[in-house]
Amino acid sequence: MIPRISSKVASFTESVIREMTREADAHGAVNLSQGLPDFPCPPELKRAVADAVNADLNQYPTTFGEAALREAIAVKTEAAYPGWKVDAETELCVTCGATEAMVATMLALLEPGDEVIMFEPRYENYGPDAIFAGAKPVFVPLHRPEWTIDEAELRAAFTDRTRAIVVNTPHNPTGKVFSAEELALIAELCQRHDVLCFTDEIYEHIHFLGEGGHIPPATVPGLEDRTVTINSLSKTYAVTGWRVGWTIAPAWATKAIRTVHDFLTVGAPTPLQAAGVTAMQLPRGYYTELAEHYRRLRDLLCPALADIGFELRVPDGAYYVLCGTGKFDPAKDDVAFARKLITEIGVATVPGSSFYAEPAKGGDLVRFAFPKREETLRAAIERLGTLG
Repeated sequence: MIPRISSKVASFTESVIREMTREADAHGAVNLSQGLPDFPCPPELKRAVADAVNADLNQYPTTFGEAALREAIAVKTEAAYPGWKVDAETELCVTCGATEAMVATMLALLEPGDEVIMFEPRYENYGPDAIFAGAKPVFVPLHRPEWTIDEAELRAAFTDRTRAIVVNTPHNPTGKVFSAEELALIAELCQRHDVLCFTDEIYEHIHFLGEGGHIPPATVPGLEDRTVTINSLSKTYAVTGWRVGWTIAPAWATKAIRTVHDFLTVGAPTPLQAAGVTAMQLPRGYYTELAEHYRRLRDLLCPALADIGFELRVPDGAYYVLCGTGKFDPAKDDVAFARKLITEIGVATVPGSSFYAEPAKGGDLVRFAFPKREETLRAAIERLGTLG
């Protein structure tokens, strides 16, 4: 037999982010690569999972999400963003994490040959997701140092083949939070070209701009009926391993997403969906403290990185900081530099090239993640201080 794999799979590599975690584990490095907290989730969620398992909620759920969780998501969404009405019966699909939500959305709503606009740097899954659907990613740069959009470049990216644009706000890996003006521009272009907006908002409550700092694209005039909002329990509740996510979309789109989801994974874990109801019912103060918690961690790590010699823009949201490495890596070999940090310094990062279709564009960047205990960050800072 001649070994043969799909040309789609051959067009990209395994996740660099997950690889860096494996390397960190192998070398005993402090893991500031993958965005996984090293502190516990809220105790209410632990009790809810235990109660669900003890109640024998261990069988297949309703394919597109248990009714109690869908209703809780709708109620919580409306409470967080007054005026945004979500129909739990027709506009919600519970998935196996935001990762499945995005790929199910693309498989459901894209045709082979469609173009999907993505801002770069971008989370590494989006490109492969589009390729799985037979679509073509079209990349529009975010420009340093403020990670701004060039309006002319964005306008030029829209063609008669454009079917969707991916928005990630707050943004991984830059920490950018898209402004009202930027979202209004995206809305104008989506209406003009009849384009869908796929928006990844898993960091919705992790931003440092105060009340109203995060604007869900689905609430922007002109995007209400053409947006698929993707979210999950993972980041907000420090349960990245639970893999419970969801989409909110117009009923016609939700029906298609549910169909793909049904044949892709059948359903998200039943007892964890039950715990998700508890998560949705946490008081408003939880989210205020969450943002303050991550602000403290950001303000511990970022000044220290700057003092050590990394170039950075302090992030407005999410829990990553993308840093220039010019002082330490004039060759701009981000992969070699990241491996050196693991093997010689004992700190794991993500090489910047993994966030670009053309690796050289990220050759002088690495990403640090700060969803860690203070003592973890202090240990990493101490080790990084030995960089010469």
